[in-house]
Amino acid sequence: MGLGFLDYARKVPDHRIVGMTTYPLAEVLLATLVGVVCGADDFEGVETIGEAALEWLRGFLPFAHGVPTAQTFRKVFRLIDKQALSECFAAWAQAARPSAGADRPDEPEVVAIDGKTLRGSKTSRDGSGALHLLSAYATEAGLVLAQRAVEGKSNEIRAIPELLDMLNLEGAIVTIDAMGTQKAIAAKIVAKKADYVLALKGNQSSLRDDVALAFADDALRRTWTHASQTSVGHGRIEERHCRVGEVAWLAERCPEWRGLRSIVEITGVRIDKKTGERTREVRLYVTSLAPEPNLIMKAVLSHWGIENAVHWVLDVTFDEDRCRTRKDHSALNLAVIRHVALNILRAEPSRGSLRKKRLRACADPQFRSALFAS
Repeated sequence: MGLGFLDYARKVPDHRIVGMTTYPLAEVLLATLVGVVCGADDFEGVETIGEAALEWLRGFLPFAHGVPTAQTFRKVFRLIDKQALSECFAAWAQAARPSAGADRPDEPEVVAIDGKTLRGSKTSRDGSGALHLLSAYATEAGLVLAQRAVEGKSNEIRAIPELLDMLNLEGAIVTIDAMGTQKAIAAKIVAKKADYVLALKGNQSSLRDDVALAFADDALRRTWTHASQTSVGHGRIEERHCRVGEVAWLAERCPEWRGLRSIVEITGVRIDKKTGERTREVRLYVTSLAPEPNLIMKAVLSHWGIENAVHWVLDVTFDEDRCRTRKDHSALNLAVIRHVALNILRAEPSRGSLRKKRLRACADPQFRSALFAS
């Protein structure tokens, strides 16, 4: 799988002077990817792992001059065309992605879109200038599908349509938090033959007020479908209640919201098993889906998975937030490599944590070879 990425990455232009380079770009990318898979969180670690695995690396590429130094890795990653590398990653991830609904054709694939700030990439003491990265995540397959850099969280609105353009979404359900609840984004998703579930907060106050008033009407609520589920773990009981209403009147009132079909209310109740303390939270959504509460609730819960399965893992397992790589294009390009490594490790079917798999890949060349088999 890992070598498959290198096939796509060959399309990335090398802007260094021809005949003046010691280390071909393919060798730099392979050594970096292997280093990150095997536990390196910075370029010093990539150099160390590369030197130890040099003979193994030579089974794929010549590495006639050995492994680059950490300083060379930094220089090259500052210069790599970030747009080209991101597009190659997206093309590779789409090819590696299982066919949507292949196992359960009655359950659409959920693609969650959310942003994360790489705090270690900040350029000022006050934390400003850090890279903010928008990612698309196929929740069932456990694959990051694409990423797009934005200047800050407030600029996600402009970046989301560009990210959507990189994806094949036909038949999928796209979930986005309130920042992405925009008419143009809803229209883009529908145009790509997909459905949306979009969170409602204060940025769409008029639409949110209409939805809240509809759910406050007891007569309407009784006519709508609902579903509930309960989970137990981590010392608490969590109850979730989803109520969905099909609202033709709202679609007529807001024709600029393409595909709008249903409104959603999800009430979460958390009970502390030790103290009995109860907390309650209500969230509202609009969706192009029919009023099927079980399907919609599953899509919403799947969206929350991007925080645990991608953002949290990148911080805790890959130590992303403490990585100080930040000059020019290097922060984004190294983030692409982390996403490739995450996908490779997730695709490996053996049981065990990602941290354990990274350690095993470092210590066991046969396991490493299995990870990188194309």
